Amino acid sequence: MRIALGSDERSRLTDFVEAELRRRGYDVELFGPPAGDSSPWPDVAKAVAERVAQGKSDEGVLFCWTGTGVSIAANKVPGIRAALCADAETARGARAWNQANVLCMSLAGTSEEVAGGILDAWFSAEADASEEENVQKVNELDRRYRTPLGARPAASAEKGNKT
Repeated sequence: MRIALGSDERSRLTDFVEAELRRRGYDVELFGPPAGDSSPWPDVAKAVAERVAQGKSDEGVLFCWTGTGVSIAANKVPGIRAALCADAETARGARAWNQANVLCMSLAGTSEEVAGGILDAWFSAEADASEEENVQKVNELDRRYRTPLGARPAASAEKGNKT
């Protein structure tokens, strides 16, 4: 399995997660400072999310200080279901019930021990078939509200708002 891993800064946590993924036998592709590049978090999130959306990586793992920014940015890429996970149970649920494909974690709030548990839960969870209808409803929301690059959403145009 190929994992795209990115962060806006290299840290003990990113090094730990990279090493842990490799130890588990995953092929890891690095983005941002872990790869030696200086990149802001939106760019790192975009790069990782695009790799997953294009099928060039099977899953993604992203980090920023809180994990929120990379989660928001990655979710802008069609086909991405990025989940900010602070514990193993959230990671398990994100995979089982939401079919998340990009794991986001906080550099500030995640210990190596907790990250190991999150990885265990994320990679061992299987999709819960009873949630398929809900997953399809989210897919429909994604299709309905995506706008072509540069297009103004209807609600903003109607209100005369600038985007």
